[in-house]
Amino acid sequence: MNLTQQTVLLTGGGSGIGLALAERLHAAGNTVLICGRDAAKLQAAAERLPGLRTLVCDVAQAPERERLIDWAFAAAPQLSMLLNNAGIQRTVNVFETEEPWATTANEIAINLEAPVHLTMLCLRRWHAQQHSGPVVINVSSGLGFVPLARVPVYSATKAAVHSFTQSLRHQLAGSPVQVIEIIPPAVHTELGGTDHSFGVPLAEYADDVMQQLAAGHPEIAYGFSAKVSQASRTELDASFKQLNG
Repeated sequence: MNLTQQTVLLTGGGSGIGLALAERLHAAGNTVLICGRDAAKLQAAAERLPGLRTLVCDVAQAPERERLIDWAFAAAPQLSMLLNNAGIQRTVNVFETEEPWATTANEIAINLEAPVHLTMLCLRRWHAQQHSGPVVINVSSGLGFVPLARVPVYSATKAAVHSFTQSLRHQLAGSPVQVIEIIPPAVHTELGGTDHSFGVPLAEYADDVMQQLAAGHPEIAYGFSAKVSQASRTELDASFKQLNG
């Protein structure tokens, strides 16, 4: 896969895996557009990466997703890659929680509704443009294969992203659109506001993703996620018991 002279729209680009990939795509000579909800983080990224384009946007909201795509194609009509990275992870006990449904709905919207909707919006634009080689990249998780019970909604949405990506790749087979899935393991970021220091170092992981993208892998997995994404049902059951004690 060519990783230079692309024009990339990356959601959730203000921190974590999103920012690390935005930095590497920018350094490789691509035009990079990122969005996120934290204006300060986006501004800091733009100050460090000359030419980076940013938009404060909440992809949990359908009108905001439409605004994002309108902005992206207006700013960069040659947009060639959508990288659906935005995601949140919450620890919740579904029996004991007294939180309003809107809190759970927001997690589902960011993690699942957004990549599905943004993909459809971009596909329409690319079809109208008769684009010769666009790319959709969806970020799922190893927890989409082996759920972590304390983050049940996150795990479920990532399983759904994996399923959607498989169906999308099948439907678009023979079209100019390339469909890629990034399947992270635990990575040392601030996802969920919890300590992920036990995870893979962020720089190490982002470098590996870039190498696998360049090699043309349709599924990009690493460590734990590489193991579980290819596991049998018996192996998945064993991993679930180990992961959840």
